[in-house]
Amino acid sequence: MGLEKQARRRWGEFIIEALIRVIGFSSIGFVLLIFLFLLREGVPLFVEVPPGSLFSTRWYPTFDRFGMLPLILGSTLVTVTAILIALPLGVVTAVFVREVAPNWVREVLKPTIEVLAGIPSVVLGFFGMTLVAPLVRETLGVPTGLTAFSGALLLAYMALPTIITVAEDALDAVPKSYRDAGLAMGATQWQTIWRVVVPAARSGIVTAVMLGIGRAIGETMAVMMVTGNAARMPVTLDSVFRPVRTMTATIAAEMGEVAQGSTHYHALFGIGIILFVVTFAINLAAAATIFQKRRRGGLR
Repeated sequence: MGLEKQARRRWGEFIIEALIRVIGFSSIGFVLLIFLFLLREGVPLFVEVPPGSLFSTRWYPTFDRFGMLPLILGSTLVTVTAILIALPLGVVTAVFVREVAPNWVREVLKPTIEVLAGIPSVVLGFFGMTLVAPLVRETLGVPTGLTAFSGALLLAYMALPTIITVAEDALDAVPKSYRDAGLAMGATQWQTIWRVVVPAARSGIVTAVMLGIGRAIGETMAVMMVTGNAARMPVTLDSVFRPVRTMTATIAAEMGEVAQGSTHYHALFGIGIILFVVTFAINLAAAATIFQKRRRGGLR
């Protein structure tokens, strides 16, 4: 009976390990299939349209103008502005949750912050249209509240849970001996936090920012509802307070009405290729940062 139980246990472990391998390789395979599908539908664009026209300043598919530069710069402007807002708020909140707040406050704040990440983006977009956009218009005195700044505010809110959670985990991973050493040297609690703990968790905070960027740059509905969707070049100083159009909003707004197989159809998939590559590069950089941190920790 003992041998039979061991044999069953080994077979059970073998089946579980095989399932884990299959699921792991399947996830990689799905990503590759998505990328191949994007290539199949998007590569014809580079044959049908000259490369110089693809990066021109005009996106008017009706007149066969497929300049992606306004869309790329619009996405960049909204994402960078959102990160500039979310980064200090996220890091300070993570420091407060991990280093300052009492235990009972931490137990309430952590799940609350994680729940915020589950709010549907269309709900946030509706909130932005009805409250944020009018507030921006009245406060800043701009002609319309549907601007890049309004979109950046929503994206900053959506990126905050990711930044706070990952940064808090990075701060939590800093050994307690670092804090004790700083206090023993005569530093105050705040000096220990900002000059010892935060620098020690720098790689984790950088990872949090990268993941937040990946979260922001791939958002669609909220951005489409509050940025105005004007395919213009955001090159002036007040561009952040003017309407813009992002790559994700362009795909969502135009894919349902485009003729399959047309140049416009391939152009939208070309935008998808650019988004895929950018998001993949950001996530790869975040993963590389985590790997280097673990490797250095192992070498110590």
